[in-house]
Amino acid sequence: MPTFPFSAIVGQDEMRQALLIAAVDPAVGGVLVFGDRGTGKSTAIRALAALLPPMRAVVACPYNCDPDSPAESCPHCAAGGPRKSHKTPVPVVDLPLGATEDRVVGTLDLERALGAGVKAFEPGLLARANRGFLYIDEVNLLEDHLVDLLLDVAASGVNTVEREGLSLRHPARFVLVGSGNPEEGELRPQLLDRFGLACEVVTPRDIPTRIAVVRARDAYERDPEGFCAARAGEERKIQKRILLARERLPSVTVPDAALERAARLCLALGTDGLRGELTLMRTARALAALDGAVAVTDDHIRRIAPASLRHRLRRNPLDESGSTARVERALAEVFA
Repeated sequence: MPTFPFSAIVGQDEMRQALLIAAVDPAVGGVLVFGDRGTGKSTAIRALAALLPPMRAVVACPYNCDPDSPAESCPHCAAGGPRKSHKTPVPVVDLPLGATEDRVVGTLDLERALGAGVKAFEPGLLARANRGFLYIDEVNLLEDHLVDLLLDVAASGVNTVEREGLSLRHPARFVLVGSGNPEEGELRPQLLDRFGLACEVVTPRDIPTRIAVVRARDAYERDPEGFCAARAGEERKIQKRILLARERLPSVTVPDAALERAARLCLALGTDGLRGELTLMRTARALAALDGAVAVTDDHIRRIAPASLRHRLRRNPLDESGSTARVERALAEVFA
């Protein structure tokens, strides 16, 4: 069955915007989508994966290295020599909650070890996700030892494996995408801080939107091929928008006035460190590229600030308002 089209998702504008930004600039640090069950979180993420244009990769490289600049830590491409390339879909890898550490990081290839007596590495999920997306549904329920592992790899972009006498390093740079229901548990602060953007999705409260969602889903389930064919034109438009934004991104400027706005906003909210400003700058620049703008404006900062900063706020026992309301209040003050 074909994937539900990204262009057919009704509402949830903040989530769709965040996923497009991550597709344009993976350096923003990934996307966290928290909200009610049945609000299209997984559907949107899988729809974006089907929408992404293919990438060039080295033939037979298990880590999908770029032929023009293979990773220094790639054991396959380090040997040098001519590299044949081919186009391949951008990998989108699911990390199941019950996955073992060996399945995630990789382990000894037992078949070759027993059959040929050769110590060979069998790549894991992190290897498959290199240069793509690693998706974790119910990320707030992920086991602690896997969270620690992801933190190390996300920080360095390299996976180090020490298994059964094997010692190996390989590239593992990916966009981390997580979804979950906050009622089922909170995310560890260390992992929460690694996400560049955090989106809140809620069940639609107005009748027309609910009807539009149900109608679109019913039409898709009755005739998936026909429904997707009818949306093919819109899908191509979004794909072209992503490609143009990627080309435009390096030339988009961030004026000093925009940087000052970002700094004032983070100071007003009391965010720790400078990751808030850095993320706000990167996401605003990617949003400007998507809009076809040549420079970041106040409008770009205002539109992306809630998703960039809501998960970086300290808890204030004297302020019962939610994090989104606090960001909106700070925006009103800074942009007054």
